[in-house]
Amino acid sequence: MDTQNLAKLFQHIQSEICLGLEDCDGSARFQSDQWQRAAQGSQFRVDAGGDAGGDAGEEAGGGLTRVLRRGSVFEQAGVNFSEVRGSLPADLSETMIGLREEQPFYATGISLVVHPFSPLVPTTHANFRFLEVGDKQWFGGGLDLTPYYLFEEDAVHYHQSAKTVCDRHDLTFYPRFKKWCDEYFYLPHRRETRGIGGLFFDYLGRDAGDNADRYFPFVEEIAAKFLDCYLPLVRRRKDLEFTPAQKDFQLLRRGRYVEFNLIYDRGTLFGLKTGGRTESILMSLPPEVRWEYNYQVPAGSAEEQLLEVLMNPRDWV
Repeated sequence: MDTQNLAKLFQHIQSEICLGLEDCDGSARFQSDQWQRAAQGSQFRVDAGGDAGGDAGEEAGGGLTRVLRRGSVFEQAGVNFSEVRGSLPADLSETMIGLREEQPFYATGISLVVHPFSPLVPTTHANFRFLEVGDKQWFGGGLDLTPYYLFEEDAVHYHQSAKTVCDRHDLTFYPRFKKWCDEYFYLPHRRETRGIGGLFFDYLGRDAGDNADRYFPFVEEIAAKFLDCYLPLVRRRKDLEFTPAQKDFQLLRRGRYVEFNLIYDRGTLFGLKTGGRTESILMSLPPEVRWEYNYQVPAGSAEEQLLEVLMNPRDWV
């Protein structure tokens, strides 16, 4: 795998996604922090909007974190690019490649989360990454949708758009990755999924008899098509009026988002355990959120309709 060109591709996709989100928002612009990771993975040099420079972090790589805040449509959106290398702790090495000993690793990719202001516009998350641990290489990632109020045509569009890309590469991808997504973005302590799913895949090309190179065209296309999956939904809903009660429900549901990211998310845990940049890792968290003791959705409400789907994932296409 040509990692240099792969990193450049991820940087290009980051730029395209940021431009698309800015155009949809219409007012706010992304601010950029370019950072370098120190060789020990515990210190960073950051230059807002410029080159980090210096020798301390060049060995271990770095990245570009871009964040849009307080827009007309998006309350916060973060799109990260990173390219890092170092030594993987033994416990992570055992999980990833089955060897309980420190291993050299290389990782590059993009990760993004978009939190809209309106509760009628869904939150979305995506990440696309390449990892090399020891002599193993693979791709991972996916995209998923977290609505606060369910519009079935939006769910169908999101899933159909993802399926169309999958089907161009392998007819088994969509059913396999959709099921994987429903199972991965699940909060056992709540007995519900985080959202209505999408795609999730990992370890593509890692195992014997497989090769990461063959998955590259799929990962390249699904990353490039992210905006086609999401922005049509935003444009349909962003100008709809909503009530204070609907906004309160959005903030409560964001609490579930926080719970998943901090307890279960592999990317968050990997970043923290390998000395990643904390600000970049936690930019996925929403700027405003609520928890309410023993909250119950009203019977027969739109909120109950959403919860029913979260507790019983559906096939949308």
